[in-house]
Amino acid sequence: MGKINGCIKCIFIFFNVLFMILGCVLIYMAVRATAMTLQLSSFGMPGLGWAWVFAIGVLGVSSLGIYAACSEKALALKIFAGFMGIGMIIMMIFGIVVAVKRNQIKTIFYSASSELAEPYMKEQSLRDMLEALQQSAKCCGIVSANDWGEEIPSSCECNPLDLGYGGYGSCKTRPQGTRGPSQVFEQSCGDVMFSLVDIFFKIALGFFFGFAVTALLGLLITIFMIHQVQRNDTGGGIAMKGY
Repeated sequence: MGKINGCIKCIFIFFNVLFMILGCVLIYMAVRATAMTLQLSSFGMPGLGWAWVFAIGVLGVSSLGIYAACSEKALALKIFAGFMGIGMIIMMIFGIVVAVKRNQIKTIFYSASSELAEPYMKEQSLRDMLEALQQSAKCCGIVSANDWGEEIPSSCECNPLDLGYGGYGSCKTRPQGTRGPSQVFEQSCGDVMFSLVDIFFKIALGFFFGFAVTALLGLLITIFMIHQVQRNDTGGGIAMKGY
């Protein structure tokens, strides 16, 4: 008869197998991403060192968990519990950093002025990208329609009939002293851009805090398994002495 409860042991091994598969998938993705990064290195693409560390870490720790559960050795379980505790703290730190960065970027987007947008509006390539975004996202300017100066492009033109009932966005009269469409989109493209960036921030927050909760559950289960192993070993030692 094993030292650890059979049901808990099976569940523990099952989830570690899932994370081992996840580690293999992450390593494969890191290989593909590294090849792409090498091709785009001339454009200043960031390195993927942390991605490799995380992927190998997930694979290694999950393999250690499977070995610890199968061998039912207290030392291996304690090492695994240590990794779970460290992983939980690291994931919490990363999650907090992402949350702080999200709030900082949100403040920058919503408190930006037309003066800050002016340098970007001088780049023709960025102006072309902004015009394309305005047509698809129904917005005007980075901060407001005033970003375009005296000449507001037709891509800012807003037709209330096109918005329809319950349509996204609304129209407003173009700023005084400017030329162009009489009605422009009220929403700025900065709001649209932040909403897109915010999706990635929310995914990252869910990822880091989700891993932190998983590590906490893994730590609690491992501590319970260590207790069972030690209790069994202690009971066995007493029985052998009595004999």
